[in-house]
Amino acid sequence: MKAHGRVFVVTGGGSGIGRELVRGLLGRGARVAAVDLNRAALEETARLLQAGERLSLHQLDIADLEAVSALPQQVIDHHKAVDGLINNAGIIQPFVPVVQLDYRTIERVMRVNFYGTLYMTKAFLPHLLARPEAHIVNVSSMGGFLPVPGQTLYGAAKAAVKLFTEGLYAELLQTKVRVTVVFPGAVATGIAAHSGVEIARPEGQESSIKPVPPEQAAREILNGMEKDRFRVLVGPDARLMDLLYRLSPERATRLIQQRMRSLLRR
Repeated sequence: MKAHGRVFVVTGGGSGIGRELVRGLLGRGARVAAVDLNRAALEETARLLQAGERLSLHQLDIADLEAVSALPQQVIDHHKAVDGLINNAGIIQPFVPVVQLDYRTIERVMRVNFYGTLYMTKAFLPHLLARPEAHIVNVSSMGGFLPVPGQTLYGAAKAAVKLFTEGLYAELLQTKVRVTVVFPGAVATGIAAHSGVEIARPEGQESSIKPVPPEQAAREILNGMEKDRFRVLVGPDARLMDLLYRLSPERATRLIQQRMRSLLRR
């Protein structure tokens, strides 16, 4: 579905990929409702983009079912319709083994990454089904198809997003609502800081994985959406590991463990 003239809701619109998705959609002639937990970040997005009434700001916690349930009408009141939903918001977990994760952290990771996506989709789907054409984009992760040590619960949540989105795609094939699932690899965003996670790397050791800029990630996502793609892999690492994992899941798992083990705090 082409973005021009459409109305999109973007979660995590205050920073990172989310802000670049908002920028990209506005640049393609769309109207956008930007959603984020952080009001100051949303206001900074508005200040930077200077989009006027084509951009509305909505501060809420996507894991709050009551707040999410009220959001569609707020968006429609401002933009008169809603044609697309991009579930981009997400958080990572501390880089520790499962045995060290407390249940409060586990529940938070699952609620934001999976339930937030589920709540937003359920809230907006009836409105999208009523449109002549609509699109849902759910952002999973490379960690949603490939196990990453130290991000096991994050990966489980993103794997749930993956299968939820693929099931939704199948359910909506006979409708006018298209569905895309996105698998970003390493992207240069502030997700660790926004998740309250400190990443400690041994002194003098640099990552061999070069993250793609958020504007490139957003562009690839929007290009995939406009082409109605089923899957979008963002970044060379995601594309490589997708291929390796298909060929040999065990070998790919061992490889990612070797590359990421320096981050794992024990």
